[in-house]
Amino acid sequence: MKIRKAVFPVAGLGTRVLPATKAMPKEMLTIVDKPLIQYVYDEAREAGIEHFIFVTGRNKNVIEDHFDRMFELDATLSQRGKKAEQEILAQNQPEAGAVSFTRQQAPLGLGHAVWCARDIVGNEPFAVVLPDELVLNSPGCLKQMIETASTLGEKSNLVAVEAVPDHLTHQYGICGVGKRNGKMFEVDGMVEKPAKGTAPSNLSITGRYILQPEIFKILETQERGAGGEIQLTDAMIGLAKSQKFYGVEFEGERHDCGSKPGFLRANIAYGLKRPELRDGLIAEMKKYLGQ
Repeated sequence: MKIRKAVFPVAGLGTRVLPATKAMPKEMLTIVDKPLIQYVYDEAREAGIEHFIFVTGRNKNVIEDHFDRMFELDATLSQRGKKAEQEILAQNQPEAGAVSFTRQQAPLGLGHAVWCARDIVGNEPFAVVLPDELVLNSPGCLKQMIETASTLGEKSNLVAVEAVPDHLTHQYGICGVGKRNGKMFEVDGMVEKPAKGTAPSNLSITGRYILQPEIFKILETQERGAGGEIQLTDAMIGLAKSQKFYGVEFEGERHDCGSKPGFLRANIAYGLKRPELRDGLIAEMKKYLGQ
């Protein structure tokens, strides 16, 4: 099962981090020195993704600009002899034709955003990557999933899962756990935000998916669920009636950058992983804490 395409739903309003996202897409908020969208793009590229599909909304044009060339900037860097900066930009530049953009005209939920990419994805399995969830690890979360997918049958679906405290399971989509093989297991049911005390496990569905194209037919007629939105989890529950779903407990540290505490934590974690920044960051933190 080869996964060539990845869908990035980037039409959300970013209400959890207002006012920062009033005029700037949350996907362009920076973790250290790169925007969120660059991190997940890099993760997908590392995993072997060949076509990157962004489902955008109003006021998101800057995301498209980020993945385009800026001739004025290139010319200025060249004139000033800033070769290191030029190389960084070149590394981040997608190949011509490798990036597509489509619009989600109304905020109808994650399931609807994925459905908006149906014609670009076509009739092949694909990945879904949520840009406000970063996983700090090498290899990246999506590469781990694609390697697992290569061992499964053609009509298999995968979700990345992470253990959460039992008393918080009502805040997440939760998987039931069937037959297990190491870090992978057969998903024995899924439920979106179960009532307290009723969750089938403590394994929450996180922001990485590998799905079969049959999900689009289900999303086309999917009724609105939690929050009045078309929920991807509801569609996956429908697809699970005819296709296998597997959960993958990935290696790595997940950061929810759509929340203010998660965003701040991610900046610290990613900064500490950079050798050229680590010592200075620790020194500044000690100074701030009075140590």
